[in-house]
Amino acid sequence: MPIEVPIPFDAIPLLSALKKDDRDALAPLCRMRGYEKGETIFQEGEPADRIHFVHIGRVKIVKAAGGRDVILEILGPGEPVGAVAVFERRPFPASAIALEPSGILSIPEREFFALLERRSEMMRHLLAGLTYRLMMVNKRIADLTGSAEHRAARLFLTLGDRVGIPRGNATFIPLPLSRQEIADLIGTTLETAIRLMSRWQKDGIVETEKSGFLIPAVDALKSMTSE
Repeated sequence: MPIEVPIPFDAIPLLSALKKDDRDALAPLCRMRGYEKGETIFQEGEPADRIHFVHIGRVKIVKAAGGRDVILEILGPGEPVGAVAVFERRPFPASAIALEPSGILSIPEREFFALLERRSEMMRHLLAGLTYRLMMVNKRIADLTGSAEHRAARLFLTLGDRVGIPRGNATFIPLPLSRQEIADLIGTTLETAIRLMSRWQKDGIVETEKSGFLIPAVDALKSMTSE
């Protein structure tokens, strides 16, 4: 059931620039829902009839490719989920699955665009935010080029920038990804991901812990991406 809670506009960059009267008009359309780990928010090919935002937790975007799933990205609090498909009015190009217990803010597409048509300034603010989102998607696609080690280095550098926590001179990523999820994120096989992470563990480049990953050698990862 939808949860009646205050709408966290300030925690969602795409909506945070909206004026108070725009927020007041949008709030009645917003619904919050909780998802358990592994629960599907939407599936690839479904109509993009709602725009979603992560409020709490993390969501992985998964696309079927060549008989297996590829994780395109991992989204955290404040980030839109499937926004590009909604704005382009096409089916979701990938599935969204809760990576951990998550709270999702959803807005129905039809009512959302009807509101935007009545509020042109609100549309301008949202389009500016969506342009930035498209730039991030293009960057993620670029990160899928190069060797598996290059792609893995880019992945952990990106995760470090987005969710990393300083731990002395090292960076801790509080995201306990499985080896299969790492393989899906960098577009390689499970066996390659296992070998790579084992070697990095031995060399002290990325250390696997129960609750995430420790990066004591950020410069080593950076050197891999510049090769």
